[in-house]
Amino acid sequence: MSAPQPDDWKGWRREQRRRLLEARNALPSATRRALSARVIANLDTALGDLPVATLGLYWPIKREIDLLEWARHLSAERGIALALPVITAPKQPLDYCVWQPGAPLRPGVWNIPEPAEKQFIAPEIVIAPLVGFCGCWRLGYGGGYFDRTLAARNPRPLAIGIGFDESELTDFAPQKHDLAMKLIVTESRIVGSAK
Repeated sequence: MSAPQPDDWKGWRREQRRRLLEARNALPSATRRALSARVIANLDTALGDLPVATLGLYWPIKREIDLLEWARHLSAERGIALALPVITAPKQPLDYCVWQPGAPLRPGVWNIPEPAEKQFIAPEIVIAPLVGFCGCWRLGYGGGYFDRTLAARNPRPLAIGIGFDESELTDFAPQKHDLAMKLIVTESRIVGSAK
């Protein structure tokens, strides 16, 4: 599909999201689990020995890659604090709150679980699911929360987008509000650099 004209990028992105989410939803469960395991192995490689005290995650929805068990092990092995995003106001940056597996959760915006106790923290590294990607550019769900979050943080956290190879776009045209990830991690590769 060719890149959109400047006045039609919203419609183009909407169509790409629809198409990519449909393809992701159609993946058989066993295939998704196998691909997810390979993404997580590459994520381990990407994180390597990076110094990190707090890691921002996401609660998996819409058949996203589930990192929760991986994060539990990572936290136990390396003493890394975990945090989940919280929407505290519409169209504002996300806040991150400390969370440990088993800690109480409550339904947040769109019924996505978030920590019941609000202990705000600024993660050094944040991981975001992607709907699509091109190079280190991430196509998300279209709300702009993650881009606003990165733009508002100083220093900016190291941002990692994760997803499957089949989500790659060839004609993505970044807009002025888009912020590139430092890394994109899929089942077959790591794109970008943590430096």
